[in-house]
Amino acid sequence: YDDGDSNNTFLDYDAAPCHNHFCPLFQRVAPPFLAVTCAAAALGTGALLVALAKRPQAWRWPRSPALVAQLALGTALFAALLPALAAGIGWGWHLGTWPCRLTHLLWHWSVFAQALLVASGSCGTAWARWDPRSRRLAAALWAVALLLATPAALVSGVAAGTACVRRNVDILAPAYLLHLTLCLCLLLLLPAGLLLAALAVPRLRASWAAGAGVGWLFLGLWAPYGAGLAGEFLLQAQLLESTCGSFERFDLALGLSEGLGGLHCGLGPLALLLAWRC
Repeated sequence: YDDGDSNNTFLDYDAAPCHNHFCPLFQRVAPPFLAVTCAAAALGTGALLVALAKRPQAWRWPRSPALVAQLALGTALFAALLPALAAGIGWGWHLGTWPCRLTHLLWHWSVFAQALLVASGSCGTAWARWDPRSRRLAAALWAVALLLATPAALVSGVAAGTACVRRNVDILAPAYLLHLTLCLCLLLLLPAGLLLAALAVPRLRASWAAGAGVGWLFLGLWAPYGAGLAGEFLLQAQLLESTCGSFERFDLALGLSEGLGGLHCGLGPLALLLAWRC
C-alpha cells in the first residue's frame, strides 16, 4: 500500500495469502473421471457404429447415417485423447510442448467440428443423403473446424515442465483473444442463434420434433464451458473484482463445466441410440 505522503510502498506481511485448493482436487479427481468417460465413449460409439452398419436404412433425416457417422467420428477423436490427458494430469506431462499443442489442436478440432455438424443438421436437409453435395459440405466443415482450432494449439503449451495447459500465454495476447472469441461464437452465440431461429421458423421446429433436437445435447453440455471461459477472462483481465474467493470459485466452475462438456462423448452416442430405438 502507498502511505500517501511519499512514494514509498510497504508490503502488508500480516495479510492472509490466497490458497486455491482446486488444483489438488483436480489432480485427484480428473484421471479417474477421464478414464471412465473414455470407456463409456468407446462402448457407446462402438454400439452406435454397429447400429449404423447393421441397419443403415433405419436411419433417416434428421438423424441420417451421414450425420451420425461424422458425429461418431468426432466423439471417437475426442475420446482417443482422454487417456493421454489423464496420464499427463496424474503423473505429469513428459512428452514435450509440441505433442501438448497437437493434443489441444485435436481436442478443439473435435469439439468445433461437432458444433458445426449439429448446427448444419439443425438448419437443413443437407445430410438427408450422402451425395457429392453433402460430401463437399462435410469436407468444408471439417476443414473450417481445423482452421478454427489452430489458435488453441498456439496458446497452449507446457508449464512448470510437467503440465500440459490450455493457456500458456497472457490473457490479453492476440492469439488467446482470437481463440476465446472463436470459443464464445461456437459454444455460446451459435446455440443462441439456432435457438432463436428455431423459435421463429416453423420448419426448424418440425425438425426438432423429428429428432434433430438430440444433437442439441452436445451444445447444451458445452455452453457452460463457454460461459466459464468468458468469466475467467473478465477476472484475469481485472474487469471484475478479483478476490481469493472469486478466483477459486471460477476455477472450480470452469473445471466442472469442462468436465460437463467432456461428458458429450459418452452421453451423445447413447442419446442417438435411444432416439433411434424410439
